Order: sequence, then structure tokens, then C-alpha cells
Amino acid sequence: MFSGVLKKMNTEFGPSIGYYLNLKNDFVALHQFIDQSITLEMTGYECLNCSRTEPIFRQGFCKKCFFESPNAGDWIMRPELSTAHLDIKDRDLAYEKKVQLQPHIVYLALSSHLKVGVTRKTQVPTRWIDQGAHQALAVLEVPNRYLAGVGEVALKDIYSDKTNWRKMLQNEAEPIDWDAERNKAIDHLPNELKPYVLLDNKEPLDIGFPVNRYPEKVKSLNLIKEQNYTGVLKGIKGQYLIFEDDTVFNIRSNEGLVINLKVE
Repeated sequence: MFSGVLKKMNTEFGPSIGYYLNLKNDFVALHQFIDQSITLEMTGYECLNCSRTEPIFRQGFCKKCFFESPNAGDWIMRPELSTAHLDIKDRDLAYEKKVQLQPHIVYLALSSHLKVGVTRKTQVPTRWIDQGAHQALAVLEVPNRYLAGVGEVALKDIYSDKTNWRKMLQNEAEPIDWDAERNKAIDHLPNELKPYVLLDNKEPLDIGFPVNRYPEKVKSLNLIKEQNYTGVLKGIKGQYLIFEDDTVFNIRSNEGLVINLKVE
């Protein structure tokens, strides 16, 4: 049995993505357990920031840390709100400069449908894997998070910035004409961002997930309510575990839960 605090799974790019749970005393290669029975049992909470055992509020943080930690600032979800390039503090200027003032990518990704997104350059292709994207293409590389946010806001006029997680898990995405979509995106960018277009980057990255069976009718596991669950693991996509009875469990949205994990 493995035990520890749930955090976003680490991933390893390859023909089929490798998935790893980093628990307290174990580094668990979950993709090796596909077609085996897994039991998840919730035993408590632990804030990812302060380690207090209070209930998790959002994003793996207790309520206090969610509203105070620089790891949960509004600019993380809305990069256009970034201000470190202006030397303006949100919660912790040193941290914000470290994260915001580095190369960022504006991309198109195909998961449930074609969407636009932003990520640090160092998080390619991790960000795309975490979203369950089959294909993704970097369109812009800019020097800071603010400019990436400007690009994303512009492209949200023609693309969604959300993933339909149910369709993503059911593998329902349709083929995309990447040349046409890339050209449409570039044409829609403001002139100030045109110099940052990745002119030679025209072919999307293909991503394969370790899934033996996609769910037909998705049922989301609420481990806080159920406390424990046992099922046969049939695949992993994005940050979701997919089970034989069509139950899915989102590791990312359950960060901060303390769990026991048993494989049979």
C-alpha cells in the first residue's frame, strides 16, 4: 500500500505518456497498473503550502493560503493580469518576477475541441499532457507572462480557453486542419505580438495516452464524499484516472487530500 498527499501527477513524454504519483515515501508509476484493481481511500487533508490539516479550499490550498500565497494569485489563471514586468507586486514580487518574467508560449491544443492556452516554455509539453490534448502547437513565444496573456485574450475571440473534460475523456475530438487554424490564429493576433510568431513551427506535437478503454458515460468520483473507492484502472488521460465502470478521478482537483492507495 502507498500513502501520502495527492499532488498533480508527474508525466514523462513518450509514445505513451508515463504517469507518476509522488507520495510521501513512494514514487508510483501508475501507468504500470492499468488493468489492475486499485483502491483509493481518503484519510485526511494537508495544504500543499502550509501543510496544515484543514479542509482544502481550492487548488490544493487551505482557505488562508489560497487568498495569501503567491502560488494562487489571480494572474495564474488570468495571465493578462500579470504585473511583474512593471515592477508591481501582487502578493510576492520576487516570486512573481521568477515565474512571470520568463519565456511563455501561447498555443493551440486539441483535447475535446481546439482551444487556446498559455504556459511557461519550461512546461511544454507537460501543460498539454495535463489537459489531455491529443495534439498541440505552439504559436507564439513571448518574453513574459503578461504578453502571453495579451495573446490569449485576443485569441479567445475565436477559440475557447476551456476544455470540455467529459468529451476529452470520451476521446471525442475531431480532426483539425492545423495549417488553416494556425494561419487564422496568427491573423487574429494584435500587431504588437506578430514579431513573436514561431514562423517555423507548423506541425503539431502528437500525444498518446495509456488508455485501454475510454468511458462511455463519465461518472466523477467524489472521494471526500465517498471516502473510498475500488475499481479496475483502464487508462490515464490528462490528470484523470479512468476506471472500468466509467468512473473517473481527477487527481489535479483533489490535490491536498491525504490518501492510501492499494493495488491488487
